[in-house]
Amino acid sequence: MTDPDPASDLPRLVDPVMIAAFEGWNDAGEAASTALEHLELSWDATPLASIDPEEYYDFQVTRPHVRYTDGVTRKIEWMTTRLSVATLPGTERHVVLVSGIEPNLRWRSFCSELLGHVERLGVTKVITLGALLTDIPHTRPTTVSGISYDVASAKRMQVEQSTYQGATGIVGVFQNACVEAGVPAMSFWAAVPHYVSQARVPKAAVALLHRIEEVLDVEVPLGGLPEQAEEWERTVSEMAEADDEVREYVRQLEEQAEEADTDVLPEADGDAIAADFERYLRRRGSGGGAG
Repeated sequence: MTDPDPASDLPRLVDPVMIAAFEGWNDAGEAASTALEHLELSWDATPLASIDPEEYYDFQVTRPHVRYTDGVTRKIEWMTTRLSVATLPGTERHVVLVSGIEPNLRWRSFCSELLGHVERLGVTKVITLGALLTDIPHTRPTTVSGISYDVASAKRMQVEQSTYQGATGIVGVFQNACVEAGVPAMSFWAAVPHYVSQARVPKAAVALLHRIEEVLDVEVPLGGLPEQAEEWERTVSEMAEADDEVREYVRQLEEQAEEADTDVLPEADGDAIAADFERYLRRRGSGGGAG
């Protein structure tokens, strides 16, 4: 662990809550990582610690970056998971923000390191953010489902309890590790239309930030994200209108959403349509990494 300060020198935090998001499989449309980055900037978070990537990352997959520090000297920047701290606006409470990349190796050890920080910093609650691909139309409000540590908290925050069963990522593993360690933890997941997952989806990031506002009872300045979300939806709608197959596919999704019949998928080649969207968004200069 790369922790520049000994435990005795860690900042004294007031009733801190931890919010974590990871790039990669858990981050469809870059919604979770965008939301976390926005919180770091909005709350003027200061660096706290970082995890030594040597034990957890395959550097042929998660390659380090070369940076120029003074226009001449090159510096290697290792891609890893970093912790920062901020004071919640209008309160004396602190928030610890965890921003990183899903590790390639030793997930249980990775979660143990994060839990070590939870203990040393006195974190009272952990919130993890994620985004998943679903069969929803881009024209509908972004739904956010979640998992809470108990029924009462789920009801209080109006969390749509997730019924997902299957493969999971580091978000699910860390959330479960927190609960097993006795740390109250909840996870919020934004739904991203699968046919636009290759582009950054600010609409889903905004939906996650609204959940953070609710659970922490603080205002999160959204800055330009709402305008970016509107522009994203307009761009996707323009592409849909320009292609008969895509327009019909979106129409079927809208009907399906109205009927709440999520077990019946429209008869269309979703992968081909997703590829068409990716090419279109790249032409428009809106392309992004895979979710």
